[in-house]
Amino acid sequence: MYITCLDLEGVLVPEIWIAFAQASGIPELKRTTRDEPDYDKLMRWRLGILKEHHLGIKEIQDTIAQIEPLEGAKAFLDELRSFSQVIIISDTFTEFAAPLMKKLGYPTLFCNSLEIAEDGSITGYKMRIEHSKLSTVKALQSVGFETIAAGDSYNDLGMIRAGKAGFLFRSTDKIKMDNPDLPAYETFDELMAGIRQAMQLANP
Repeated sequence: MYITCLDLEGVLVPEIWIAFAQASGIPELKRTTRDEPDYDKLMRWRLGILKEHHLGIKEIQDTIAQIEPLEGAKAFLDELRSFSQVIIISDTFTEFAAPLMKKLGYPTLFCNSLEIAEDGSITGYKMRIEHSKLSTVKALQSVGFETIAAGDSYNDLGMIRAGKAGFLFRSTDKIKMDNPDLPAYETFDELMAGIRQAMQLANP
């Protein structure tokens, strides 16, 4: 049986930190895993900026409440879930993602959690597991599943390369150039066709 593993931000919904950078007027927060491969370094830097500007979970959640899934994302997920098990594997946090999952029809989500003080400031974060995307894919494979994966960022490359098939989706020119062997798609129709073809080739 196949499980399709998808990244969340940049694939199904806009990048949360970019949306918050725009809402807060802090352009530095536009930096994402498309720019910085070291997630721990990126998050520590983000938390430092939030502390400097006295911003916490409420301000970020207020921005997230205004975010809508990317056009076509809900229909894509609905169709994909009609013939494949689907898990969204993201380095985002439960406290960020919950409202977005409702808008996407409550797909299965594996992500991380934040450490929040009583005053609402974000003091830290807890990763579900080290190298969460690749580790999750390997765990699924260890219990008999084949995986197909798609994502847009550096932290998706492990899970994309670990399965039967993997795709870049709406990625950067730099990532596509550095990984010329990976199919790179820009539309949900292209991605759906790639997933279907991968399954057909594996099960002729």
